[in-house]
Amino acid sequence: MNRDTRTRAPGAEPVAQSRTESGAPEGDAAADDAYVLEEQIGFILRQVSQRHATIFAEHMVDGLTPTQFSALCRLRDAGPCSQNRLGRLTAMDAATIKGVVDRLSKRGLVVSGPDATDGRRLLVDLSPQGRKLIDQAVPRAREITTRTLDPLNAANRAVLLRLLKQLR
Repeated sequence: MNRDTRTRAPGAEPVAQSRTESGAPEGDAAADDAYVLEEQIGFILRQVSQRHATIFAEHMVDGLTPTQFSALCRLRDAGPCSQNRLGRLTAMDAATIKGVVDRLSKRGLVVSGPDATDGRRLLVDLSPQGRKLIDQAVPRAREITTRTLDPLNAANRAVLLRLLKQLR
């Protein structure tokens, strides 16, 4: 039961007051202006992201994280590149991509070496083991996407993806 926060006589019982769907008291002018967390885009996106992360963790091969998978995918597609460029390609800041590359390197999934045209720059590339793993991971990633979008029909999936791309 919601409690009325209006002033009342000492010792008097709180008065039950009906509420609108948003949680604001009925007849309250502020009801239309109520901030309902569950209806906010950031809250909804975080919940959906958490659901996707759970599905990803359950189905991805070899314990790859989403950021590691993204880095391996981009290296597969772009070929050897600087860590800085890899960060831009994966939408990760410098500190994040450094940590991802370090962890992938420790696992033997990527290798680093000097750029033949600029000896000051290091290039990151897939190792043979990394190439094999990304080839195994991509079909799982497709399955993860399907499971994440499963509550939606095909038309709504297309609309959702189109709208989300507009928000980037």
